[in-house]
Amino acid sequence: MGNLGSLNKYFVRYKWRLLLGLAFVSISNLFAVIPPVIIRNVLDQVQSNIDTYHMLDGTALKSDMNSYVFKLVLWNGLLLLGLALMRGVFMFFMRQTIIVMSRLIEYDQKNEIYTHYQELHTHFYKTHFTGDLMNRMSEDVSRVRMYTGPAIMYSTNLIVLSIMCIWGMLRVNPLLTIYVVVPLPLLALSIYIVNRLIFKKSEKIQSQLSDLTTTAQESYSGIRVIKSFVQEHNMLRFFTKTSEDYRKSAINLSLTEAIYFPAMNLFIGLSMLSTVLIGGYLAIQGKISAGNIAEFVIYINLLMFPISSIGWVASMIQRASASQKRINEFLHTKPEIVSPADAIKNEVKGEIRFDKVTFTFQHTGITALKDFSLHIKSGDRVAIIGRTGSGKSTIAQLLLRMYDPQQGAVLVDGVPVKNYDLQHLRTQIAYAPQEAFLFSDSIFNNIRFSGKDATERDVKHAAHLADLEKDIAGLPKGYETVIGERGVMLSGGQKQRMVLARALLKNSNILLMDESLSAVDTQTEKRILENLNTYQKDKTTIVITHRIFTLWNFDKIIVLDHGQIAEQGTHAELMQLNGKYAALYRHQTETAESN
Repeated sequence: MGNLGSLNKYFVRYKWRLLLGLAFVSISNLFAVIPPVIIRNVLDQVQSNIDTYHMLDGTALKSDMNSYVFKLVLWNGLLLLGLALMRGVFMFFMRQTIIVMSRLIEYDQKNEIYTHYQELHTHFYKTHFTGDLMNRMSEDVSRVRMYTGPAIMYSTNLIVLSIMCIWGMLRVNPLLTIYVVVPLPLLALSIYIVNRLIFKKSEKIQSQLSDLTTTAQESYSGIRVIKSFVQEHNMLRFFTKTSEDYRKSAINLSLTEAIYFPAMNLFIGLSMLSTVLIGGYLAIQGKISAGNIAEFVIYINLLMFPISSIGWVASMIQRASASQKRINEFLHTKPEIVSPADAIKNEVKGEIRFDKVTFTFQHTGITALKDFSLHIKSGDRVAIIGRTGSGKSTIAQLLLRMYDPQQGAVLVDGVPVKNYDLQHLRTQIAYAPQEAFLFSDSIFNNIRFSGKDATERDVKHAAHLADLEKDIAGLPKGYETVIGERGVMLSGGQKQRMVLARALLKNSNILLMDESLSAVDTQTEKRILENLNTYQKDKTTIVITHRIFTLWNFDKIIVLDHGQIAEQGTHAELMQLNGKYAALYRHQTETAESN
């Protein structure tokens, strides 16, 4: 239950809805406990007039007595109908306040979780599965909503109705009331024992559901790979095994929860039996009337549903507690990369310096950069070349401050990137990443993703620079063509150029291109580089690649090897050095000529 304490801020936010809802619960129950008193009075009056009714046999007064009894039953019946209608009206208000409040809390909580996910650092996403993240924001939040809505409503209804009914029974006969409520402590004990079991099993089930969601999500995302390798049956076998584990745990939980309802019926049956037996005995002694027995029976019937729902409510609370614990685990995770209190928001001009930077990935222990130093002047064009795993992409990640180095510093315009406002820094840098991620939206919106204020002319200009115009013109709806999940309708080269267009739309003073032309043919590459040659004039450009761009005259070429600079200089200087760069250039030239 302690895990649910984090929801108190929402109850404070919607306190008036909550208080009104609780008031409507009390009022609706008030209209529920009045009818037993009316029924008792009617039965007692009818019974007290039976002897008089028989004495009037054969007299004209008997018809008056019939009329009196009829009116007594009729008017009290109409009163009972009116009370039932009023109870229904306030039950409607009760649901419109408490249940609607739970939906509002669900809405706020999902937004809070999503916002927090956006703030978490890159390392977090390398160590957690997407399916698990999705499950906590959907399934877990839905279970918490069952606590903030139905569980609170039914719990309050039980407490208020129990107090009113027990007070009504005590007013009639305290001794009979004691016999009726004796089974309730036993009921509470059984609920406590079973609740502990439900909590542990609920937490396990939610974890298994996350695994199931992750498996399904990965299968859907990689469906083309699965089909190409004909692994449908193997993936189905793996999913079936995960699903079977979840099924067994869910059935096991259901068996535990099934203890509640027989226990409810047993205790309610004992209370009913006590009412009939002991109440009948007291009635024979003249201590209570037959109407009192009927009143007690109605009170017990009123309590039947609230008491029988204890198990269901307790199960909802325990499941919600387990789910909220999982949600809290992520909400209490603090982002490692944050803006300082006195963050700088200066316009970035383009000078970049890496000062003895050493960086090791926490989740793998691999050191990507070792004592790495590099100075790039504003307006320079720099190529960073190296084999896979040499640390090229890490340079871009550190510059964007996706990570912070363990040693050394990264500076932009002489200011450490740690001192910049995080969003401002990333806004000032155009980045075309190695992974061409696109959204299931139109081409226009995918390009404009980097600048929501961009005009149609800006978007088309960016597409022109990335040599996308002809490709877009050949699509059914042009820029309004929806490209499917992750851009499934496009080729690899088209995806890369669209991501490049998205970066160029920002028109930033720093452009990072991380293997962003690796899937592009030679002629397309030539046109793009010619466009960029003019567009990026006087702007800092960093091209991260595993191959050499012969059409660009770079101010500096960096050859990386195992996180350190092996060679650096201009093309002419490196060819004269006759080292790694020269060997790569000759190999690339020979391969191109042979093709």
